[in-house]
Amino acid sequence: MINKQKTKDKELRAKKISSDISSTSKSSSVTAKSKRALFETKSEPQTMDELLTMVGTIPLGLKRGDTVEGKVIFVSSKEILIDIGKKSFGIVAEWELEQVAEYAKQLKIGDKVIAQVANPENDIGYVILSLRRASSERRWGLLSQLKETGEDLDVVGLEVTKGGVLVDWQGLRGFIPSTQLEGSLAIQPMALINKRMKVKVLEVDRAMNRLVLSQKASALGVTPTFQKEKLDKIKTGDTLQGVVSGIAPFGIFVDIEGLEGLVHISEIAWEKVENPANLFKVGNKLDVVVLDVNQEEGKLNLSIKRLTPDPWKNILDRYPLESTIKGKVVRNAPYGSFISLEPGVEGLLHISKIISGEEPKIGENIECLIEHIDPVRRKISLTLVPKEKPVGYR
Repeated sequence: MINKQKTKDKELRAKKISSDISSTSKSSSVTAKSKRALFETKSEPQTMDELLTMVGTIPLGLKRGDTVEGKVIFVSSKEILIDIGKKSFGIVAEWELEQVAEYAKQLKIGDKVIAQVANPENDIGYVILSLRRASSERRWGLLSQLKETGEDLDVVGLEVTKGGVLVDWQGLRGFIPSTQLEGSLAIQPMALINKRMKVKVLEVDRAMNRLVLSQKASALGVTPTFQKEKLDKIKTGDTLQGVVSGIAPFGIFVDIEGLEGLVHISEIAWEKVENPANLFKVGNKLDVVVLDVNQEEGKLNLSIKRLTPDPWKNILDRYPLESTIKGKVVRNAPYGSFISLEPGVEGLLHISKIISGEEPKIGENIECLIEHIDPVRRKISLTLVPKEKPVGYR
């Protein structure tokens, strides 16, 4: 009884799908001949050659998760039928289509697809297939192509996070760093939520599920060809003029005629910089020197401080050992106080040299002695000027 019911269900199912195909035959160009062939029962093998041929197409114990290849024979908004070369067709159900909607829209009758078996046989004998893996492979492959060609991508803003904006592209999450937003959008990223925007692909890493995008590159029309032409003209040591395009805790981003460069926080000034935002604003014009040209990523490593002389050059000539100097306390640490001797040159007054209860205050000017200088490691050890010379002191 059960087998008879299954057979009846299959027949009803076939009639329904045949009817669906008939209703869409004009748009899908499915011929009457192909419709008949679709549901004709395959005849039993008559020769050994036919048997061997059919063995290769009869499902030999399909399991959940198996990968199969097939050809699309019917597409609708509710299901996709795939001929996987078996006696029973594979079907992609409506609930699955919702998860691969963008991919499904691209499929046409006759397209070859790779799918995974979600259920070897449902109640009426069809193999239930999943296209999520195929959809994912296609999307990541397309992203890699778009990175190479420099073509734009349409994404939708989802939410603002620390350091940028999360966006959606065909079900994949992407990230636009704040430094890759143009102008006012960098200041007011909330304006992008639920809005469509064009971006370019900066980084693609499927293994890490990492997708980094740039709205600014799209707005400026920056392409890989443009980047290469520009980068080929730039050499290490060149002095260039740019505009601050973004500010981060670790440095500032500079736009140089469409190319992006980074001035790391350690390359902003010879003296220690606590927060780049205290020194720069987006839109500021400034000169930079090129430290490195990254052809692979299309980026520049830049410096501001190297446009001025290195204050540590000939440091021993200016600060002889045991000489008395005056400096300002710039910051305190558990192990001592840092004294600024000049911009870019600081010395450490170790906690062991400070009398308890007389710790120097930030901003205070004090007199010290140069105890030791290490020019290579850029370190100066200081000690307080003694009020009375100790016995044996020279």
